[in-house]
Amino acid sequence: MRAVGVVVEYNPFHNGHYYHIQESRKVTEADLVIAVMSGNFLQRGEPALVSKWARTKMALEGGADLVIELPYVFATQKAEIFAFGAVALLHALGVDSICFGSESGEIRSFRNTLEEMKGRKETFDVLIKQALEQGKSYPRAASDAFHSLKLADSAVDLSQPNNILGFHYVEAIDKLNSTIQPFTIKRTKAHYHDQHFADQHIASATSIRTNLFSEKTNLEEIQNVIPETTYSHLLSYKKSFEMFHHWENYFAYFKYRLLSSTPEELRQIYEVEEGLENRLLQHITSAETFKEFMEQIKTKRYTWTRLQRVCTHILTNTSKLLMKENSEQPTYIRLLGTTLVGQDYLNGIKKNVAIPIVSKLSAFSNEQINLDIKASNVYASCLNEPYRSMLIKQEFSNPPIRYDQNNKQFL
Repeated sequence: MRAVGVVVEYNPFHNGHYYHIQESRKVTEADLVIAVMSGNFLQRGEPALVSKWARTKMALEGGADLVIELPYVFATQKAEIFAFGAVALLHALGVDSICFGSESGEIRSFRNTLEEMKGRKETFDVLIKQALEQGKSYPRAASDAFHSLKLADSAVDLSQPNNILGFHYVEAIDKLNSTIQPFTIKRTKAHYHDQHFADQHIASATSIRTNLFSEKTNLEEIQNVIPETTYSHLLSYKKSFEMFHHWENYFAYFKYRLLSSTPEELRQIYEVEEGLENRLLQHITSAETFKEFMEQIKTKRYTWTRLQRVCTHILTNTSKLLMKENSEQPTYIRLLGTTLVGQDYLNGIKKNVAIPIVSKLSAFSNEQINLDIKASNVYASCLNEPYRSMLIKQEFSNPPIRYDQNNKQFL
């Protein structure tokens, strides 16, 4: 069976994601789709709208055959580490190809960029360092450094967010010396950071969340840009847990974590660098909302995304040491959901998979997965009882979700 991998967050699963899955099957001629999906905290340093279990159901009904979790140590990282963790999991699962969306839409440009960059890595790093010393953010510094190299016209534009991720997927394949073949699909109509709907049926996840959390919006207003199954799961989640997750729900807990920490303690937290702990402590006492706090601490040097990741690590009390010791390679494959086709694929390859495939938490433990458990417990903390305990219990009691794609029903 030919397998194609996709790296996703599905926050939430929308029509563009459905298109991506269908096109990935088509361009790679794959028999099944394996989705590596972030857990309850995401790459932009924010809690997922709904739990990983609800998003797994959306993914399976949307065309994925296997859904596995990208561990926290990779899911809440900058693009390079995020991409490497995801590709390493797909490599372990023996996928034939990976397919990602990009502004470029042309895989040759990614290959060309990788080859040109190999001989200029040292120069590139020096240019980034110089830009950082000028007070620029890392994404801005990397973009400026890339343009300063004056690569051939055939190189991909690394100032675009999906192109950046795509380049790091291709780079990770090369680092792993993997046989995975990369493919890309051009993103159309909706862009990654769009705040508003750009099309009647296709919208970015950012614009969907913006609408969901605006004062005047209800779920019906996003119906046209998400599959019926996603709409149903969002309704069900809101009914079951009485909320969607948002940073504001965690602000009281975050404020407590900051106010009960010393500068020395905060310096041990991952991504708290260069005296940032003092800026955080300076503004937390006056901020009344998370948004207000973020607006007060944001600078040209630190992007909103970078600061949100810092806040996530403070919220989960994740140290530099723990992340450093555990982010070199994934040490397990956490299975969240599967179709019957996905189950057949797993049965055929599991003897050749070099790292454990985890379907029950009670049967496996290590530092990487323990951090996932802690993050899930923190994710549930904003809920009222009995919903908090219900979601925490799911982390341990939920077996992988099984879906019969032929009869369109969960088993």
